[in-house]
Parts: sequence; C-alpha cells; structure tokens
Amino acid sequence: MALDRGPRRRLPPLNAVRAFEAASRHATFHEAGDELGVSAGAVAQQVKILESWFGLPLFRRLPSRGVALTPAGQRFAVAAGEMLDGLAEASARLRRQGQDHVLTISTTHSFASLWLIPRMASFRALYPDLDVRVVANNRLVDFARDDADLAIRHGRGRYPGLRSDLLMHDVVFPVCSPALRDGEPPLRKAQDLARHTLLHDDDPIDLEAVGWPQWLAAAGVAGVDASRGPRFTHTFMVLQVATAGGGVGLATRVLGGDLVSGTGLVRPFPDEVASPYSFFLVTPTETDAPKVARFRDWITAQAAEWGR
Repeated sequence: MALDRGPRRRLPPLNAVRAFEAASRHATFHEAGDELGVSAGAVAQQVKILESWFGLPLFRRLPSRGVALTPAGQRFAVAAGEMLDGLAEASARLRRQGQDHVLTISTTHSFASLWLIPRMASFRALYPDLDVRVVANNRLVDFARDDADLAIRHGRGRYPGLRSDLLMHDVVFPVCSPALRDGEPPLRKAQDLARHTLLHDDDPIDLEAVGWPQWLAAAGVAGVDASRGPRFTHTFMVLQVATAGGGVGLATRVLGGDLVSGTGLVRPFPDEVASPYSFFLVTPTETDAPKVARFRDWITAQAAEWGR
C-alpha cells in the first residue's frame, strides 16, 4: 500500500538544484562543472532553468567570469545545501546498511601500503565473511557523502562530530640504505647530513608534520640546507628511493619502522623527534555496525602489539 504523504510536492528541477548548489559554493560555473563532470555551459544552462522556474535571478554574473549570489540566491543556497547534504547522508547510510559483508576503509596511501595491508591477512583469517575494500587518499572523510565505514587518519584526533580512537603515537627519524650509510662521504651522525641528498615528503595536507626543516631544528642540527633535494607526494615513495640508495629520507615508527633492518633500510644514527601527530581510527558517532566493531577490536589489538 502506498503511503499517503499529503499534498503532492511542487519541487524545482533537481538537476538544476544540484548545479545551482555547486555553483553557489564555488562561485564559478567552471569549477562547479568540474565537480559535477559537465561543462561550465551546462551548469549555466541548468541555473538558467532554475531561475526561470522561480522567475527570479539567483546569480549576478561578474566581469571576472565568476558569479555572486543575489539575496534570493543566498536564501535558496542554504536550503539547497541542507537538502542535498541530508539526501547524501541518508544515501550513504542506506548503502552501508545494504553492504554488511563489505568493509570500506579510508586511509592514506602510505599507511595503507606500509602498515595496514601487511597486517590485513590476520583480519581476513578472523573474519573471512567480510570483503575488505581499502580506499587510499589524503583528504578527510565526509561520512555523509563518502562510501566509507571508517577512516584511519594522521592528525591530532580532533574531528568534530566524529568518534576518534587513538591507535599509535609516532616518532620521526632519518633512514637510508646500508650501502649509503657505510659508503663515502660518511653518515654516522646528524651533522653528516650536510654532505648527503635529503629526500622530502612533500605532502601539502600535513602542514605541521615533521619534515627536514622541523626535524633538523628539533634535533639541534645546524649547517644543513633543508631546502635541497627531490620531493615526493607520499612517504612510501621517499622510502622506496631511500632503499635504492638515492638519499636519506625521514621515516616514522609507523610509516617505515617495519622496513628498518640490516638489509633494507637502516637508521644511520639514533636521533629521533616526536611527531605532533598520531594515528587515529575515525568513525561516525552512531552505534557501530558489527563489521566496524570487529575492525575496531582487531586494529586496536594490532596497534597494542606493535607498540610493545
């Protein structure tokens, strides 16, 4: 039996609303089109349809090719954003409920490759009924929009509206290949870095993370030019180059600690600096789904074992 929801709703064209809402956030049709995967002209056409439906202008076109909301547009932008956010959140929750056998984990490329994936076999052995999907990117998860059950993030643990469980603190230290450590010029103390290539993890997200300038300052090392050397967007890239003898990189106990050995990477000297960031398991605040609770128990135990 169909539900009686009262009078039939008179809604504006929803594709036009979506295009308008994106344009209201970006203040240009071009960037709104990039987000939606259509041309700027297509966004402009949808906005025009919506303006015709209301009989009101929603944007002022600017000489700089941008747009600015009219007073009417400002009011409708708030309502449209709330409506689309609510629809996205309801959709994400429903998708998660309909995929009880799939656990989607969002984390960074380096954490996935250097720490998580090497340990996932034990999780699969415990829960063979769960199909794990790992999605790697560096941006914060929006659980209302993204298809993710949980996230593992590197930060300070302050994620408003979300549950955040500390997994591991971290320290940062230089690493290199055994051949580089034992070759010429020597690399036995921190001051020797002045004569070696520095490899940089150039991640624009971690603006407060410990890079070479911060590490050298915290370790009290002077006379080393921290600006020189090749740059890479992920820690695992830095460590690959360091393993191949291409220079000295910065590893952490979490990201690279497993690679430190007599035949892979070595620590040429013991100096280390505490990281301002730690690793956290981040989840929505609502009650855990069973699959999320299983993963929380597993990774908490793994982190405790790793820290011993």
